[in-house]
Amino acid sequence: MDKRIASAKRADKIATVIFCIIAAMFFLLLFGFAGYVIIRGIMSAKPSMFGFTGYDDIGNQLFNTIYLVFISLLVCVPIGVFAGIYLAMYAKPGRFTKFLRMCIETLSSLPSIVVGLFGYLVFLIVLGMDRSLLAGALSISIITLPLITTTTEDAIKGLPSGYLQGSLGMGATKWQSVYHVLLPACLPRIMTGVILAAGRGFGEAAALLYTAGSGSRLYWASTNIHSAVNPWNVMRPAETLSIQIWNLQVNGQNQDLANVSSAVLMVLVLAFSILANALSRHIQAKNAGQVSGGKKR
Repeated sequence: MDKRIASAKRADKIATVIFCIIAAMFFLLLFGFAGYVIIRGIMSAKPSMFGFTGYDDIGNQLFNTIYLVFISLLVCVPIGVFAGIYLAMYAKPGRFTKFLRMCIETLSSLPSIVVGLFGYLVFLIVLGMDRSLLAGALSISIITLPLITTTTEDAIKGLPSGYLQGSLGMGATKWQSVYHVLLPACLPRIMTGVILAAGRGFGEAAALLYTAGSGSRLYWASTNIHSAVNPWNVMRPAETLSIQIWNLQVNGQNQDLANVSSAVLMVLVLAFSILANALSRHIQAKNAGQVSGGKKR
């Protein structure tokens, strides 16, 4: 018996060391890649590159990137969350549910270039839209929708059954239990899906080449929302940072600007992930009753 316990402890230590080594390798890989891109961007940076003129700078592209991802999240997060709730709480086992899950799995594995072609055919050819920020955001939503859906479903199913049973036992309806009990409890895990979806949107280029266009000139004093140079017009062409990097690399123009764009995009993704994780932890602590009004009890 003692030999078995000693053998189990030894196997546990070996597995722990192996997993720590793997985690360290991933951390070093991420740190090295991010550091390389950011350092090259800093070394290539010039003050004129951070302007908003649309010529040899990145200001407008940075705004387009954030604006496009924001719109895509407005579309995919509500649909994905409600789809996840349906699959976790309301969908009955059967052929339709199996078919729906198969569609979601297939959609999540589609190459982004295929989604871009689909967006081009549907939004531009069928619906008659021009290459625009809205068409690009809708294409990104198609890519990120399965991620939000599966994350929400797994988060709800991962909760202890006592959450739902306790709420139903107090007289709440099924929807009231989902809205007031289950969703707040699994919100931090849903936020993880949102972070991954936003990161996919920030770095996407292939799907946007066919749908978003490459316009980068904006007139910030414009009050005409229908103008092609109005920053808030969702029907205007919009060149994001990822498309700008692709154009600069393909055409062999201004390598320094491409380096700066890459560094800014990397910092943007890291900053968004850190802020979203901090918000997720705050929500989780608040749900656990550890904070009240920003102060510990």
